[in-house]
Amino acid sequence: MVGTVRRDVVVYLGSYGLGLLGNTIGGVVLPLLVLARTGDVLAAGLLATTSAAASAVVGVLAGVLVDRFNRRTVSVVANMLSALSVAALPVVDALWGLDLGWFLVLGVLGALVDAPGMTAHEVLLPNLVRDQPKTALDRLVATREALAGVLVLAGPGIGGLLVWLLGASSALLWITAGTSALAALLTLALDRRAGEVTPSEGSLLRRAGADLVVSWRFMARSRVLLGSTAVSAVFVAVLTALQTTVMPAYFTREELPGLTGLTLSALAAGGIVGSVVYAAAAGRVRRRVWFVVGMVGTALGIGLIGAMISPWAVLGGAALLGAANGPIGAVLGVLAIEVTPDELRGRVIGAQNSLLLAAPALTTAPIAAVAAGAGLEVAGALVAGVLVVTALVALGLPVFRTLDDPVHAGGDGDAGDGGAEVAGSGSGGEPRGAVGGGSAVGAGASAGGGTGVDTAGGAGSTTSA
Repeated sequence: MVGTVRRDVVVYLGSYGLGLLGNTIGGVVLPLLVLARTGDVLAAGLLATTSAAASAVVGVLAGVLVDRFNRRTVSVVANMLSALSVAALPVVDALWGLDLGWFLVLGVLGALVDAPGMTAHEVLLPNLVRDQPKTALDRLVATREALAGVLVLAGPGIGGLLVWLLGASSALLWITAGTSALAALLTLALDRRAGEVTPSEGSLLRRAGADLVVSWRFMARSRVLLGSTAVSAVFVAVLTALQTTVMPAYFTREELPGLTGLTLSALAAGGIVGSVVYAAAAGRVRRRVWFVVGMVGTALGIGLIGAMISPWAVLGGAALLGAANGPIGAVLGVLAIEVTPDELRGRVIGAQNSLLLAAPALTTAPIAAVAAGAGLEVAGALVAGVLVVTALVALGLPVFRTLDDPVHAGGDGDAGDGGAEVAGSGSGGEPRGAVGGGSAVGAGASAGGGTGVDTAGGAGSTTSA
């Protein structure tokens, strides 16, 4: 049994890693390809915005699908469809030539299948260790966070090297298509029982609306889920604005544009270190200690960045910020797992992923406007202030004081009070069974896992925002 668990964990991480590697390489190649084919910077921005919006919308509905069908099957099918949507780009380029219309159509199609695939793959994670000691889940989530950090660090570099060697060619997208296909094949090697769901009566279309209401009401009544989602959303939104606007502008002004990439690498490398240390010490150090240390480190790191004392202070602040976010991402990810019943997990994770995908839209443009109008120092202070206040508020919230047993210690009492009402979603609207006191059924996936907005990420994955 132990050997089977270890094999499934290795297969799962391999599948996750291949999918993320392909996405990070494609994330470098695709914008450059759009620019090469259209010559329009706005076209690249339009494609990114449209794809993100499609993923956010579909993410809400994807959870219904994931909670109705075998999650392993959904993940495999979604990965294969994603591979086909990416492979269509070089085929179309060879036959007719790519233009903005083709980019938008194929980009949106890819986004439509990525959301259910990502959600299904995340929900698979806890079932791999559900019969193992509690610390096994902490280690697996932290290991996935560390793996995400490594790939977010390496993937763009590989993509950039390929573009430098071969130019912005659509043929490079065969790599992304290939990794998605290989990820699907690896997922297929997992034990089918890991993806099994509780049978549900009624047609998918007829019950979709009711199922969504059930999951959103559960989230609204769960202080753990509300708290972890809110903290993660703020972190993702602020860090995205920091990486895409504030730091590039600052290093450009300082005539050190090369430090932009180095600083982003330091952020990712710090996240890897933090996640690895958390995984190694899981079970020996209380989660509350990790949470406090992480939040304090976050405040100090963002303070160094926001102060903009010197380029090297910003670089050091980024490394500290990443290291602090590693344990926070793992802790919040495990919390979301422990308080979400298995039959609701797909919908809850889909909803959280949608919120995290949408969060940067609320901050990136306003912070860019502040930087342009009031100066980079003001924008840096604003970014630092938002994150410091969030960290202080999180440290003071009662729900984050009982992290080692959030359910039975009362950390999720509100969800438990309404457990019988929200946990069931049978065809007649009657509960299939309460999750007494809000206790988790088995374990669940972090709402995002890894990743930031690779959103390999979700509620609890802020490192690679």
